[in-house]
Amino acid sequence: MSENKDLKAYADALQEQIMQQMRKVYSAAVIEYWQNPRNVGKIDNPDGYGKVKGVCGDTMEIFLKIDKNKISECTFMTDGCGTSMVAGSMATEIAKNKTFTEALAIVSAEEILKQLGGLPQDSVHCAQLASESLRGALADYLHNRGSSWKKHYRKI
Repeated sequence: MSENKDLKAYADALQEQIMQQMRKVYSAAVIEYWQNPRNVGKIDNPDGYGKVKGVCGDTMEIFLKIDKNKISECTFMTDGCGTSMVAGSMATEIAKNKTFTEALAIVSAEEILKQLGGLPQDSVHCAQLASESLRGALADYLHNRGSSWKKHYRKI
């Protein structure tokens, strides 16, 4: 029994040490989104879909449902690192409940970085990946708008 308590105390101390190191590098918002990602998943038959492979090799997909020109659902999937997950999560949060035009105007890598309180220089490309994926989904929506049959033939 005492051995289990010692192991738990060691694990707790190690976790706290890791979190202290992370707080030196990442903002509170980045850590929060890393621990509790939002909007992860796939939407079946989305109104807009974007998929981009980043310079680092990570891939991100963004799925949109748009109702009355407003983004009602916005989700993402990535095979990337934690900062890709954080950036995708923030991009979808920013875009949700915005009109098509509002989302196109505000969801940039700079806005994602601003909302996250920044990222280390070697992770900034993750915000760019999320922004480009969202713009791809918005472009896909625009391309398919008025021709709902087109979205059934795209490859997702």
